Amino acid sequence: MLWAALLALQGVCVGAAHGMQHYPAAWGHYDVCKSQIYTEEGLAWDYMACQPEAVDMTKYLRVTIDPPNITCGDPPETYCALENPYMCNNECDASTEELAHPPELMFDFEGRNPTTFWQSTSWKKYPKPLQVNLTLSWNKTIELTDDIILTFESGRPEQMVLEKSLDQGRTWTPYQFYATDCLDAFTMEPKTVNELTQRTLLDIICTEDYSRGYVWKNDKTVRFEIKDRFALFAGPRLHNMASLYGQLDTTKTLRDFFTITDLRIRLLKPATGATMVDENNLSRYFYAISDIKVQGRCKCNLHANTCVYDKGRLGCECEHNTTGPDCSRCKRHYHGRAWSVGSYLPIPKGTGNGISLTCSPLSSSLTNPASGCSPLTPPRVCDNAMLRCQNGGTCHHHQRCHCSAGFTGVLCERARCSGGECDGQSSGQDPLLLLLLQPSHHSGPLGALAALALPLLSMTLC
Repeated sequence: MLWAALLALQGVCVGAAHGMQHYPAAWGHYDVCKSQIYTEEGLAWDYMACQPEAVDMTKYLRVTIDPPNITCGDPPETYCALENPYMCNNECDASTEELAHPPELMFDFEGRNPTTFWQSTSWKKYPKPLQVNLTLSWNKTIELTDDIILTFESGRPEQMVLEKSLDQGRTWTPYQFYATDCLDAFTMEPKTVNELTQRTLLDIICTEDYSRGYVWKNDKTVRFEIKDRFALFAGPRLHNMASLYGQLDTTKTLRDFFTITDLRIRLLKPATGATMVDENNLSRYFYAISDIKVQGRCKCNLHANTCVYDKGRLGCECEHNTTGPDCSRCKRHYHGRAWSVGSYLPIPKGTGNGISLTCSPLSSSLTNPASGCSPLTPPRVCDNAMLRCQNGGTCHHHQRCHCSAGFTGVLCERARCSGGECDGQSSGQDPLLLLLLQPSHHSGPLGALAALALPLLSMTLC
């Protein structure tokens, strides 16, 4: 009977020990939020930094086009090629599926032939500006992990602004300006991301690199370079991500720079391919986008390793006794310590505790005993039934045994020894419990198994 119990416990212990190992799959993806540790005060959580894996965030966005009637096809329209005003074989008709170009085609599967894309109306109201706002909303805070890439099927815009919001679109700030002539368009000196330094990384620049007309196939993309900015701290091949995450950990403005709830693409002037607009062929001028790439992860403040999409909304599956879409507050009854963001430090696994334990139960001390119990019914380390304090010890709030002189241990099960002689011996205990409570009296596999079994017994008797 005893060996059967021990073998069953061994299987549980091996599984638990395996689950406690922490292996970051890659920099930036911390997939273990906590592990169980056994201290002199009992079983406790060791909280570690954790966050979801980076994914294609365009699967979860909502796109808004302004003005709403700017998408082509109502009424049907025929378009000409920018480089050849007499080649007019691009037809847009919203009532015919094969000829329609709605906004969702910016986010569908690429590689289809012919290419699918969203398209605006032509510049038929020239000289009134042809301006379009494309707003991408997640209703969730996300962190960018790779370049934002727009692929144009038309010529790339001669003037464009990429903007970000951190408050669900209530306020906006520029990310980057794009123009064929930055001084003329935005009164800014042209600059490239390669001219930035660690000190100027947060500067908003205007670049002329992505605003030439449609001439070659590889001239179709417009980028906002995230990785080149990462490289200012992590090195040109991003080989030193520890340095970058150390900076992100200590500099809130840097973290916020790569954090968004919404993106807005302001298309201000279409490609004309010349200094003058050909007013006799205005069907040459329009915007068309075949693909938008936004790679990132849910922002969970290092308190969750999973983000779920449910009922049209993204949300972190919070750990560390936190809650909310971003794990940005303590759960009810877990305000023993104020909430704080997790930390990437110390490298490599970080901590979910910040400087002190965040969001601990109101009734707990600095350590948080591991259990599945509700904070309203704290985990029982001791009681007056099964887990009795031994050798005259008294149970304090089911959390700790106050031992009498000469005894120590979680349940006062061990005699306190001095000078090689013990003041007394444990007595009056259940034989199986005594065996498990005194691993130091065994050697070999049985002693090691008993050492692992004690915290599991304490954990399960909630």
